[in-house]
Amino acid sequence: MSATRRLFPTLIHVAPLQRSGVAAFNKRLLAECRQLSVDDEAGRRWSARNYPGGYTSYGSQSRMHRLSPTFALLERRLQRHVRDYATELGLDLEGRALAMTDCWVNIMPPGVVHGLHLHPVSTISGTYYVRVPSGSPGLKFEDPRLDRFMAAPPRRRDAAPDLQPWVTVPARAGQVVLFESWLRHEVTANRAATERVSLSFNFNWF
Repeated sequence: MSATRRLFPTLIHVAPLQRSGVAAFNKRLLAECRQLSVDDEAGRRWSARNYPGGYTSYGSQSRMHRLSPTFALLERRLQRHVRDYATELGLDLEGRALAMTDCWVNIMPPGVVHGLHLHPVSTISGTYYVRVPSGSPGLKFEDPRLDRFMAAPPRRRDAAPDLQPWVTVPARAGQVVLFESWLRHEVTANRAATERVSLSFNFNWF
């Protein structure tokens, strides 16, 4: 038995949204995402200032689950994943439920990046992948203790993933990635030949 204990883990939930029908569902979502990017003039203006080269509805239409039956269906299908993840985290949800408060579209053409950030005033956040062409970047997470490492040598390249300062979860169409909202993350430059399309969302407990 090892004398070393692992404390304070950072848990990430990665799973397919559903067992079947993903292609048809993503086709519906993709059509709505692309139409929204055409119709959402305010979102395009916001993206030009805050998401150069790409489109996001974060600054304009950030509650798509309340506007679209397709996005509302996504919300319902995410509930099981959020419940399972909350159980794994050991969260005490006595007296109230986690509820989706935000859901928005991200369209990332070639060369576009999404800088390091977190999701304030939220409990659980996540991404659902609608379209992921070959060469698309994954979701890169930062060790939340990184700013407190003192006189620490670099980690070996063959060290376990949970010992690395950065870990990238590959993006796959139809896949859900959930994480606690305080965890910083980013998306590096899209090296694919075409656009990468994802949906981001927040669930709150308060």
